[in-house]
Amino acid sequence: MKAKNLYYAMAVAGTLAVAAPAMAQDVYVSEATTVTEFTCDPATRYFSNWRNNWFIELGAGATVPFVEHGTKDNFNKNRITVQYGFGFGRWVSPYVGFRIKAMGGPLHWNENTRATLDNGWTRSKHAQLQAELMWDMFNSIKGPNSNRVFSLIPFVGLGGDANWDIRDAQGHQPAAATNVEDSHGGVKNVVWTLPVSAGLQFRFRLCKYVDFFAEARASFYGDNWNGSAVGESIDANVSVMGGFNFNIGGREFGKYNECDYVSQIASLNGQVNDLRAQLLACGQEVASLQAQLPCPEVKNAVQKDCANAPLMSTVRFTINSAKIMPTEEVNIYNMAEWMKANPNEKVMVVGYADKDTGTAEYNLQLSEKRANAVADALINNYGIDANRLTVKYDGSDVQPYSTNDWNRIVIFTQK
Repeated sequence: MKAKNLYYAMAVAGTLAVAAPAMAQDVYVSEATTVTEFTCDPATRYFSNWRNNWFIELGAGATVPFVEHGTKDNFNKNRITVQYGFGFGRWVSPYVGFRIKAMGGPLHWNENTRATLDNGWTRSKHAQLQAELMWDMFNSIKGPNSNRVFSLIPFVGLGGDANWDIRDAQGHQPAAATNVEDSHGGVKNVVWTLPVSAGLQFRFRLCKYVDFFAEARASFYGDNWNGSAVGESIDANVSVMGGFNFNIGGREFGKYNECDYVSQIASLNGQVNDLRAQLLACGQEVASLQAQLPCPEVKNAVQKDCANAPLMSTVRFTINSAKIMPTEEVNIYNMAEWMKANPNEKVMVVGYADKDTGTAEYNLQLSEKRANAVADALINNYGIDANRLTVKYDGSDVQPYSTNDWNRIVIFTQK
């Protein structure tokens, strides 16, 4: 049964609880049908509040441009320059995240198509802003784990880049017929491009809120990125960067599985069946009384009030828990209302546990906690006198139901 069906079942149970006495006066139900069928999706789902799983990155590293017909065969150390980076983003699931990454710094390259005072050496400044999609490879392959020490994260991105102040080693604007011109026919000194990037990030967990990261990326630009359009149609920039990743609120996701609520659904179905049985009994009684009409006046007649019968006679629990679920509060409320309407009645609160889980000794303690939790709720939340309640607990030695997981229960009985 999907999660929304749980609410449908609750609505049906509540409607029948209110309508049963009225329906019994007009309708005779020939038989009490039962509701037992339900299914669930075994897949585990993950969720997070929108305020969680954000992160901020600070880093620095080195970059090397590859442009035109430069000295690609000679990896000159003068081409290596420093690059700084800042980023922020969010993991929308344990597998996929996004970030906005800003990078920038000086660039050096050797371009033999330009006449410069230093054999083609050219420099500039650039800044780049990227929107990137990130994929946590280890979470996808080995399953989500917020405490995993190592993470391998491929990423791809698209953004914008500004390359400006293009000059030779002596600070002069280099001359070449291939220079990109501005609208006035002069050499364009600020070049805007739309780079595509791809890379791989290695992340090492230092603590819940801080990670160390090292990443390598390659960015690809149009041919005019360095202010010169000649040679290969694509310019490139390769960089490596290291730094720290600060997790805002940690990096954790809640999870749920619909099958965990099967026992609650079974409880609701059981309550619907109980209500139908009560409706059948009231309908039969009404039909019997209608058959006797008209009848002589009877003095001191004893009237049976069907409406005061307790409607929700059980409180169910999840496995290994004595916490009252919100869906079961209505049962406690109905019992409290019944006891207020019948002030001379006393009730025994009996707790049970499922024999298929836990030892007999542990289950006895668990059933005691469940019974006390229900009794405390009646006393503290609804003002029922403690002297009217008797707490009893049978552990897993007694199983009221043949379906074992139905026995995680507290049952009310009349003393």
